[in-house]
Parts: sequence; structure tokens; C-alpha cells
Amino acid sequence: QVQLVESGGGLVQPGGSLRLSCAASGFTFSSYHISWYRQAPGKERELVADITDTGGSTRYADSVKGRFTISRDNAKNTAYLQMNGLKPEDTAIYSCNAVFHTALLKIYSYWGQGTQVTVSS
Repeated sequence: QVQLVESGGGLVQPGGSLRLSCAASGFTFSSYHISWYRQAPGKERELVADITDTGGSTRYADSVKGRFTISRDNAKNTAYLQMNGLKPEDTAIYSCNAVFHTALLKIYSYWGQGTQVTVSS
């Protein structure tokens, strides 16, 4: 059974840090591109960061560059999002997405259930 389970969210004060985890099972995690998305109330879902299957390349939204770091440990089937310098505007539900494109362009895409991050004093 395919599963992506996020954890690590919570309430943190502005300037604080959180590390989100995305634990995968039921598929070959090391072959999948991983992305972290977030969605705040009343706003569209936003791509926060992504990382290639080997972890060799990462990308970030301009709004989080220099504050967030995406990483993965393929031996543990887990991806991470280290969030430092959190701001109230980072408040959202954070979800991870795993994507694999086959040679015949079939797409396999899995989502976790999300974890709430609230930044408030």
C-alpha cells in the first residue's frame, strides 16, 4: 500500500524553526522526485521546494530561499523540509508529493495528507 506521511508540523513563534518529514512506503522512493507544497486558507497551493531522485538538485520558491532546506535520505525513504526563520506568512498546510515519470511518459504521483504549520506569537 502506497503511503506518504508528513509529520513535524506545529505552532511556532516567528523566527523559529521546524523540520517536516515525509515518510514513504509502498513504492520505490529513491526513484521519485519529491516536492513540498503548501496551501494557506483562501490561497492557491504553492510549490515550496523540490528535490531530484538522487538529491543532486534542489529548487526553492523565492519566498523561502535562504530560509528553507529540502533534503532526502533514500536509505530511510524519507524527505525533509528544514524551515528556519519562520514568518507568519509561512502558515499553511504543508504536503509532500512524490512523482515518477516512466520512459513512456506515464506519471505516478502520490500525496501525503499534509501537516499544519502555524507561525504566530
